[in-house]
Amino acid sequence: MATIRNIGVIAQLRSEASSHIIRFQNGRVRQSGRGLVFWFRPETASISEVPVDDREMTLFVRGRSRDFQTVVVQGTIGWHVVDPELLARRVDFSINLATGRLQGEPLERIEARLGGIAGQAALQYLGASPIGALLDAGPEPLRAALEAVLAAAPALAEIGLAAVSVRLTNLAPTSELERALQTPTFEALQQKADAATFARRALAVEKERAIAENELATKTELARRETVLIAQEAENARDRAAGLAEARGLEAAAEAERIRLVEGARAEAEQRRAAVYRDMPPAVLLGLAARELAGKLETIEHLNVTPDLLAAVLGEVRGALPAPAAVR
Repeated sequence: MATIRNIGVIAQLRSEASSHIIRFQNGRVRQSGRGLVFWFRPETASISEVPVDDREMTLFVRGRSRDFQTVVVQGTIGWHVVDPELLARRVDFSINLATGRLQGEPLERIEARLGGIAGQAALQYLGASPIGALLDAGPEPLRAALEAVLAAAPALAEIGLAAVSVRLTNLAPTSELERALQTPTFEALQQKADAATFARRALAVEKERAIAENELATKTELARRETVLIAQEAENARDRAAGLAEARGLEAAAEAERIRLVEGARAEAEQRRAAVYRDMPPAVLLGLAARELAGKLETIEHLNVTPDLLAAVLGEVRGALPAPAAVR
């Protein structure tokens, strides 16, 4: 925006380099250029300020596809002034000489013209294809079409304007239609997710089955080994029992042989002793018996000797003594 300083009947205008100033006096262009600074008389001058920097406007178009589905297009259009004097003659850019502000709304008129041209081209593009083809193609074909239409539009060239860029940020159906279109994709993705879940579960079941089979095989092998071990232990126990029985049998046989030998020797000794005693006279046997008895008795408190006993003993003694020799 130009800055105007009023001093009495004259004023000074100072403009920025991004603005093209056109000063008219008596219907003629007296000064024209960017970033001008000059003095003028307000009562005899008319000044226009045309922006020559790049500008952007918002584009919003709601159209229908060939199959009567609502489609929304959003984006921006970049434009700039090619011929400021031509534009100033076609669109009012005059400023208030007291404040320096634009008296009208020329920028809104320019954006309305740009939006009308782009909107008409967008509606024609959307109406030529069904919704599926539009969404599959995306916004790039429409962006290229809008650039071509705006570059060749005579309504812009005849007022000194040019479109420099078109950017589209969205090309989409209504939310209801978008959800309906997304449903098959969601269903397909859900089916894939379910299939993956089922496959994962089946794999888990298969792994669990393999683990169970492995555990069963391990238990079976352990049971078989335990059976073999028990059988081996039983066999070892039988072998030990047989060995022990054999050892005991040998020991018993040895003991029996030892007893037989000892008892045989003892019996033989007794037989010999009996034979010795058998050949002895009765008096000697009686004496031996008395000695044996005396050896076993510790004390004799009373001894009764009767005459009959003494006579029998003396008779036995005399009988045992040899007969005396005859006297010659």
